[in-house]
Amino acid sequence: ILIFMMWKVIPTFQDMFNNMGGQLPALTQFLVDTSNWVATNILYIFATLIIVPTGIIFLLKQHKIRRAVDGALLHMPGVGIVIRKSAVSTFTRTLGTMLSSGVPLMDGLTIVADSISNIAISEAIMFCRARLSEGSTLADPLLVTGVFPNMVVQMIRVGEETGALDTMLNKIADFYDEEVDDAIAGLMAMLEPMIMCLLAVLVGGMLIGMYLPIFSMSSAVKT
Repeated sequence: ILIFMMWKVIPTFQDMFNNMGGQLPALTQFLVDTSNWVATNILYIFATLIIVPTGIIFLLKQHKIRRAVDGALLHMPGVGIVIRKSAVSTFTRTLGTMLSSGVPLMDGLTIVADSISNIAISEAIMFCRARLSEGSTLADPLLVTGVFPNMVVQMIRVGEETGALDTMLNKIADFYDEEVDDAIAGLMAMLEPMIMCLLAVLVGGMLIGMYLPIFSMSSAVKT
């Protein structure tokens, strides 16, 4: 919308400003200069809007790049918490359901790893599967990965020791389903004011810049 306004709307005001004559306010002149640049390079801008997302999608298909990005997302404030809690919910719910249905634990871990989109977490689950095949418990390698919270690991350990791992996994999933909803709500509550402020600065700045010369002309006429 901003590009369209710079390309089509502001030039309409610019013609009126040229007829008025005189020196334009700094903000208005900046918007006019930006509009002229957008109009001159509009084809390059549209090409960039197509090429850049396509390039990002292509890069994210590369395993090493995708893994680095997924790992970085886990440590991002706000977003990382949501991703971790969502992964815990998916892991425990899917694995608990399959164990209750009689699916072997090793097969269940492979299926769960494939169902999680974050490669860093998926590889952590496959690491646990490898350690499990060597005779380890599920809880110990989960703790080593550092991906899953300690509380989750300890509850899984208790489930293994009591022989009720599927029941414990489903209880964890119920808890983390609510945690994911709360985390998303908190993230949106943080983002909404930022988005509103950004829109206010962009739209308000454009409106003020376009009407400053008109206000100046009105003041001159009154004088």
